[in-house]
This record gives sequence, structure tokens and C-alpha cells, in this order.
Amino acid sequence: MATAQGFLRQAGAIPLRNNKVCLVTSSNGKRWVVPKGLIDPGRTAGETALSEAWEEAGLVGTLSTEPVGSYLYSKLGRTYHVVVFLLQVTKATEDWPERGLRQRIWVSVDRALEQIEDQGLRELIEAATALA
Repeated sequence: MATAQGFLRQAGAIPLRNNKVCLVTSSNGKRWVVPKGLIDPGRTAGETALSEAWEEAGLVGTLSTEPVGSYLYSKLGRTYHVVVFLLQVTKATEDWPERGLRQRIWVSVDRALEQIEDQGLRELIEAATALA
């Protein structure tokens, strides 16, 4: 689970559909983020990004073959390294595993950049949506 640098490894997805970005609330409900989670042993970053998009936001789609980048963030005294993929959403369900825990919104790229606190994630969204 940890990288050689001691970071906890995570993977996430920037979900896009019709020039909008899907954001979800963080686990504590206080911030807007993209779906992401720890990479379990035996799973790839891409597999994790797809499953987190489903579990946290009810999204299905096509994942970019390569990550758009990565960023670091700290939480509860731990540092996380998040590898992020672009997800072209083909289906957004009305019900999903974490629907009771998280809210989901579709916003413009500019609004997403305003809503997200983490500078590293904002930079990735800006770069990835410029390429999309």
C-alpha cells in the first residue's frame, strides 16, 4: 500500500461528461473532491480509479489509458500520493454504494476549480480538461 517514499498510494478519476466535471463530497462531507481511494494489493491504479468512481459517485465510463498526473496531500498526519485518470462518463446511476454518505454534483470546469481546495488536484483538473 505504501510507496518507497512512505506515502499511501491512492488512485482517482476526474469524471467528465458534456464539458462538466463530477465532484463528490469528501468522506467527512466538508469538501468537494473527485472519487479516489487506496490502491488495494493486487489491483492496479486504473482498476481502483474505476471502482472508486462507481462506489463514490455511481459513475461508469472509459478511463484514460495513462494517468493525467498525480498529486500529494496530507490527512491525519499521513501523506497520500494520488494517481489520477480522466474518466469519460457513459452512465451516471441514480443509486450507488456510497449514495448515503456522499453528494454528487456536475459543474463546469471553472466551478470545479473554485470548489476544490487542493492546489495539486486543481492543477490536474485544469490540465486534463484542456486536453479533453
